[in-house]
Amino acid sequence: MRHSSLRFFHRLGVAMALLLLPGMVWAQRGYFRVEQRNGVWWLVDSDGHAGLSIGVDAVTWRGDAIRGTGAAPYEQAVEKRYGSREAWGAAELKRLQDWGFNTLGAWSDSALWGQQGMAYTINLNIAAHSGADWQHGRPVDVYAPLFARAAQAIAQQICAGHVDDHNLVGYFSDNELRWGPDWRGPQNMLQMYLALPAGTPGRQHAEDFLRLRYHDDIKALNRAWGIKVKDFSFLTGVTASTPAFQKDSSEFLQRVAERYFQVCADAIHAADPNHLYLGARFAGNPPDAVLRAARIADAVSINIYAFDPRPIVEHLAAVTEKPILIGEFSFRGQDAGLPNSKGGGPKVPTQQDRARAYQAFVRDLMSEPNVIGYHWFKWTDEPKQGRFDGEDCNYGLVNIDDDPYTPLVQAATAINRQAIALHTQATRH
Repeated sequence: MRHSSLRFFHRLGVAMALLLLPGMVWAQRGYFRVEQRNGVWWLVDSDGHAGLSIGVDAVTWRGDAIRGTGAAPYEQAVEKRYGSREAWGAAELKRLQDWGFNTLGAWSDSALWGQQGMAYTINLNIAAHSGADWQHGRPVDVYAPLFARAAQAIAQQICAGHVDDHNLVGYFSDNELRWGPDWRGPQNMLQMYLALPAGTPGRQHAEDFLRLRYHDDIKALNRAWGIKVKDFSFLTGVTASTPAFQKDSSEFLQRVAERYFQVCADAIHAADPNHLYLGARFAGNPPDAVLRAARIADAVSINIYAFDPRPIVEHLAAVTEKPILIGEFSFRGQDAGLPNSKGGGPKVPTQQDRARAYQAFVRDLMSEPNVIGYHWFKWTDEPKQGRFDGEDCNYGLVNIDDDPYTPLVQAATAINRQAIALHTQATRH
């Protein structure tokens, strides 16, 4: 296992010794870590070699099932082509390595983790196992005892079993949680907590937070928010736009986020002190209050569906001052024969345009000194009939028959192998 991390970076085809400062010898620590060298952040392996996590999400034998059915077209295709999951896994891992990838991103088959020296990440879904609903935007009650118990139980069940694995990069606590107004609803976190059932810990914390701020004087809150309610227990459904409301909402959000990240960090590191806590895979533009709380994690992860990642990355870096991992990015081709009717990310006319967009995204990203890697979403296309949530997009490096999109793969291979060299030239803004 000791030399697996060497293969992690060497397969990118880069002379890693160029990244070591003259005369410096880096102590072997045995596990991936993040480190800043000459003002640039890197993912560092057990032998002290600095590099990047270049990955693909959802590398799975099954692919996506058609919504409302058990049929999984990709699984049917690869079973026919390879005959077994083992043969499929060996072939796909070789492909990934040949294409300049070194990490299995979120939701990849656990049977592939660490095979052929391939690094991997794990999404723990802590909030999702504690009452949060990613798809509909229901937040987790971070003050409920269930949340802390679930975090500890999940960490013990999953993280504790990977303590000594040198191929594991680290853990995501969740994916695309709702932190405020977004595509899932207009309410902010304070409003969502005030709408929790009466007597729940989160609702009680929200009411107590306002009682303390306004000295238990509902008239003072009414004046500050420009509303009329009889008591602090009658704030469900209230909307306001005053500066006081915005300030109260932001401070409450930061308290919720700090508790979320602290509980997750404590649980993960207690069960596995050797690996990184990679954050919660943000979506969109998280509020600054949440970003400040995210400093608790070892790195900040975010999914960026845009042609140019730099504006978002630069803002995250300025607020968090932490290394940043791109958990998802993708571009959808309109020539793939898929509807692309539901799902995130820019649409482009052809596969050649996808190839150009991939290279431009990575080139721009590598100019940002805080970045430690990027993971493409995802391995294979979604079914044209739609997956569980209706997504039906051309996200894949390969199509539903496991055939590669050649222009995209060729472009990705070329820029993946240049990424480390490009990142050495990154400068602070």
